[in-house]
Amino acid sequence: MRVPIVTRLLLASLVSAGIVNGFTRTSASLSPRLTTSKSNLFAKGDEGGLEDSISDFCIGTNNFWRGLVIEPVRTYVETRPAGTNVNEGTNALQILTSPPEVPGIPRPVWLTIAGSVPTLLGWYGYYKFSAEEELFQYELQESGKVSGAGGYGTLFPFVYGVLIGFPLSLLHIPLGETIVQLSGAWILASQLNLYRRVNEMCTEDEKIRNKLGLEEPPLWEWWALLPPPMDVVVGLRQVHFLAKYWEIKRGYELSKDLVAE
Repeated sequence: MRVPIVTRLLLASLVSAGIVNGFTRTSASLSPRLTTSKSNLFAKGDEGGLEDSISDFCIGTNNFWRGLVIEPVRTYVETRPAGTNVNEGTNALQILTSPPEVPGIPRPVWLTIAGSVPTLLGWYGYYKFSAEEELFQYELQESGKVSGAGGYGTLFPFVYGVLIGFPLSLLHIPLGETIVQLSGAWILASQLNLYRRVNEMCTEDEKIRNKLGLEEPPLWEWWALLPPPMDVVVGLRQVHFLAKYWEIKRGYELSKDLVAE
């Protein structure tokens, strides 16, 4: 489902106004802001205020939607410690089917494509859930605060919105189209936020930047608002750099990804 152009333009205006954080405007172009050692949204020393409110909202959202998922599914996708199912050298099938771990599981671009194409993007939904839930749990462990709603709070509002809204729209009930558009706006906003967080993590520390060979943040978040193939390009770059970040955090040797590189 493509997000309506009106929704994309609205989110684009929020970005340019600075409401969706992560950019500085120059006279020539929009460029990602190079973050410093205090780049993390919840860096030590920040007190109360907006950060606490965002974190509380995200945790509450995650808990609410988690409660709507049946117990066997929750049990299977429960986040485990790193190495429970996936270690360096684990085979592709086990990585594709593994529950989330913290620090997160490196899922390279080639593997993401291999899992997504045959399943008509079905596995990509699981990737999205796992990536968001791993970041959620990682932030919670590191600082006690979060800047995203996790896998439950990100994916399931979209899923339920489509499941409820689409049949209503087929019956020409006006509320149905509104629900579908809101669910599309939610998942798109979460994608923008994911790109911002990946940019921050990849540039938060000089050693990490050097290992990744970065001089500036790797993602142009606002490309998510563009039509294909540009939104696909930034999405694959997010997959690549998040995988590399988790390899560093797990102490792995940086692997080669011929598709990405």
